[in-house]
Amino acid sequence: MGKPSIAWQERLAPDEAERFARYAAELAEMQRRKSERFGPGRALHRKQVLGIAGRFDVLPGLPEHARHGLFATPGSHDAWVRLSNGSADRAPDRRPDVRGFAVKVLGLRGPGALGGETTSQDFLLINHPAFAFPRSDEFVDLVLAAGKGGGALLAHVFRRYGPIGGARFLARFARSIGRPFTGFATERFHSAAPIACGPYAARVRLLPASSTAAPGAAADWAAGFLRRLSGGDLVFDLQLQFFTDERVTPIEDASVDWSEAEAPYLTVARVVLPKGASAGPADEALQMRIEAGIFDPWSALVAHRPLGDVMRARKVVYHASQTGRGAVPG
Repeated sequence: MGKPSIAWQERLAPDEAERFARYAAELAEMQRRKSERFGPGRALHRKQVLGIAGRFDVLPGLPEHARHGLFATPGSHDAWVRLSNGSADRAPDRRPDVRGFAVKVLGLRGPGALGGETTSQDFLLINHPAFAFPRSDEFVDLVLAAGKGGGALLAHVFRRYGPIGGARFLARFARSIGRPFTGFATERFHSAAPIACGPYAARVRLLPASSTAAPGAAADWAAGFLRRLSGGDLVFDLQLQFFTDERVTPIEDASVDWSEAEAPYLTVARVVLPKGASAGPADEALQMRIEAGIFDPWSALVAHRPLGDVMRARKVVYHASQTGRGAVPG
């Protein structure tokens, strides 16, 4: 079992600035087209399933390598949670999709990952432990093709990977996206790409207190989540999985699921959503604020700045998306 190490490195490609600017422009155009159809919204994770307020509790007694930034001092913070479907469309909940669980920790004050000072720390998590691609270029090209419809997606896949490789890719992708999803209260969610933790690097995972659920599609994920919330607080453990070495925990390859056996998780905080937290006109106003707001991995303390190619691309792309929809800082 490896030990947390500070010997990680980022490897920036010489053409990144140009490529990331192109990604941002192309995704912004896709976002504009989708907004004409569905109304203003994000380029991806357009459909907000639920926005809800809760609490973020940093645990005491953490080991030295975890006590940085947000996790340096035990205590409670107000937090917002945004649950979402990952598509660029506002699709029915029954459609297979990547699901998002974003947490914004509020009331902070410290040097920000984007420079200046930040007052929040965002964690953007999906229900997959790793990305489908090692780097951002394949992902962006796939998203842009998918945004034009099924025919364009198939043409892109077979053009890029060839007949045999394309068929294999589609089968693998269908298994990944189509695997049963039990609900936002019972699934594990992952950052799938690393962030800093002071001088260390780590991926983030969110574990539900309960995983009891029958797999299958749901017509309304929000209703299922609220039914569980009506029975009592929902509690999630937030965990860090630390970089040990490039073989097990690569920084630049987002397609690698870091081995839990060789790089174990450490619980550092809890997200608590209180019973009955979502009801009435006040909740509707909050959901509108959350929908209009910014959830961005770069809305972060400098101690937790995002790392790796995928995260560096998100820095440029998210800013363009936020500008395109007139997002309101939270």
